[in-house]
Amino acid sequence: MAWLLPTGPKGPVGMSEWDMKVRIGYGLGTRSPTHDHDRFFALVDALEQRRFDSLWFSDRISGDAPDPVVAMAMAAARTSRMKLGMSVMVLPGRNPAVVAKQLASLDRLSGGRLLPAFGLGARDAVEHQAFGVRREERAALFGESLALIRRLWTGEVVDHDGDRFQMHGVQVLPRPAQDPIEVWLGGVAPSELRRVGRMGDGWLPSFCTPAEVEAGIATINDVAQHHDRHIDPEHFGALIAYAHGEVPDAIARFVQRRRPELDPTDVVPVGIDGVIERIRQFVDIGASKFVLLPLVEPTDWIPELDVIAERVLPLQT
Repeated sequence: MAWLLPTGPKGPVGMSEWDMKVRIGYGLGTRSPTHDHDRFFALVDALEQRRFDSLWFSDRISGDAPDPVVAMAMAAARTSRMKLGMSVMVLPGRNPAVVAKQLASLDRLSGGRLLPAFGLGARDAVEHQAFGVRREERAALFGESLALIRRLWTGEVVDHDGDRFQMHGVQVLPRPAQDPIEVWLGGVAPSELRRVGRMGDGWLPSFCTPAEVEAGIATINDVAQHHDRHIDPEHFGALIAYAHGEVPDAIARFVQRRRPELDPTDVVPVGIDGVIERIRQFVDIGASKFVLLPLVEPTDWIPELDVIAERVLPLQT
């Protein structure tokens, strides 16, 4: 399949061939001013009209951003084509039966447009308190919760006597429209990559380099094979946080604290040309599903999304 990259101000960005379905969505961060009626629906309408593949919402109790389930439901009711995802929804601290019911209902009512992505939550003591879990409990809670959610999505009557949850005769109906719903996970730490290989159907990391994604895909596939699992090669992607001009100071400090060996621009492309080049690099190593996230949101969504639709969306195949 030939993929003609868009023309930029300095001429053609490039040309290559990939046998993958490249898809580009858009997302909001954990601190987003897009949480009022008019601004929220201006974004939703613009993304749907410009044929972005999907819209993603972050999950942070103490963050100035809408709850992902509520936001996805509002966006689903406003649209007919665009898929909806969370990047990522925190499972530890939530009741798995309630989560299964909420997301099955959302998938059903949206016509099968849910893209569920789950995680353990931020490394933040305030968030741990808000969810009512200790940091050391999160991994075990996550594993048991995800297994239960998947069982409940089948519509079967579930009996479960686990370390943290007990259910007898619990059934979630109606079932989701998708059968099965494929679950995406995030993270780049070794334990997180192993978790994707054991439990995930797809991988959507953030703040990572193409080399890290390439190595991560190899690790995930090795772990999946060890557990007699197979992950669709179309189910690897990345959340690409981008900036216009310089990387914001708070994000630069975050990157330097967590990844002192990197320059912030190694994981945060700058400008639309930088976004296009980063997508090309990711596709070259086997990733094909992307979520763009602006680190500083524009005052007016329309000019921003017009430029991205013109320059970046032609990368979709």
